[in-house]
Amino acid sequence: MAAAIPASLNPAGITTFCYSIFRAATGWLPSFSPASWMPSLRWVPTSDEALAAAERTILAYLKTPYEGKFITVVPDDSVTRPDPSKASHRIWTVSMNTEQPISETPIVLVHGFGGGVGMWAQNLDALASRRPLYAFDVLGFGQSSRPAFSTIAETAESQFIDSMEAWRKEMKLSKFILLGHSLGAFLAASYSLKYPEHVRHLIMVDPWGLPERPLDKDQQKLPIPFWIRTAAAVLQPFNPLAGLRAAGPWGPRLVGRFRPDLQRKFSTMIAEENAIFDYIYHCNAQAPSGESAFKAMTGGFGWAKSPMSGRMTTMASHVPVSFIYGSRSWIDHNVAYTVKDSRNDAFTEIILVSGAGHHVYADKPAEFNDLVGKICRRVDDEDAKKSKI
Repeated sequence: MAAAIPASLNPAGITTFCYSIFRAATGWLPSFSPASWMPSLRWVPTSDEALAAAERTILAYLKTPYEGKFITVVPDDSVTRPDPSKASHRIWTVSMNTEQPISETPIVLVHGFGGGVGMWAQNLDALASRRPLYAFDVLGFGQSSRPAFSTIAETAESQFIDSMEAWRKEMKLSKFILLGHSLGAFLAASYSLKYPEHVRHLIMVDPWGLPERPLDKDQQKLPIPFWIRTAAAVLQPFNPLAGLRAAGPWGPRLVGRFRPDLQRKFSTMIAEENAIFDYIYHCNAQAPSGESAFKAMTGGFGWAKSPMSGRMTTMASHVPVSFIYGSRSWIDHNVAYTVKDSRNDAFTEIILVSGAGHHVYADKPAEFNDLVGKICRRVDDEDAKKSKI
């Protein structure tokens, strides 16, 4: 049975508790009391400046000039927010090829959970070669504002979508190709359901949140190791990345310890050994805003409370949908075929990238860029035919 967590734990006690759990799981964090560091020293060594610097280090390897700036958005008052005193938010946005593109149809990129613009480093040059490209840090993640989100799943999702539409208005975008990965794919689909008139083509890359939660645990695609299930049960009251912050000054090393593959994924482009680790750490060591919203939207072991597969049956038929999955991903791609069948004559395709895992865009960047490029050119060809009629 998982250990019970005393309700009376103060912040220092919670930090110590999380730290002990991750020390037991990893076997390498030193025996040390995090509480002894507080409040005299900064336990979580991060800042807005450190995150911005980490992103600049990664984007310095781009060959295409880019512009990065904050876009101030004012969400719609119709969406209930826990903190109405903060009337506006800032959305960090990177823009490329906006002056003289070959195609006028832009592409908008929406990153996944715990990510940011920098995760698209190996894709930005290629995807911006013919058209305007916009990539933004989702509200509550990266360099964007980190407001309080609702603890109600539907409201938290609406806050994400509301901020995306407010961002679109500020950017003065009419129609665009919308591409999202994981949680970003879920949000992109939700946006397309509410604002189909602005989506020229929806590309869902290894999307989170499609399937219904199985009633029978034996129906799950992959068995979940016992230690992961135990840790998840123990840490359930906390946000998903509480352990990263609990690790304090060892946090950056924790990223590398758990995900050494990330350095390999980006090694052909980024020379600095720890650049991607530093970026991911600083993206997630700060206030858990979007992270808290994601927690509100999940039930059980990462299942969406409002799964997207059934909802996509009502998506406007004029919105084409392309699913791109990694053949080795832990995400079950079979549900995409159910979505395809339910959309009848609406264009829906499923593409598997051989040898790629969940992070398809980083595992096989050249193949991913080529696939997305072909989808985008198909959109251009269709628009050209319509203009001649």
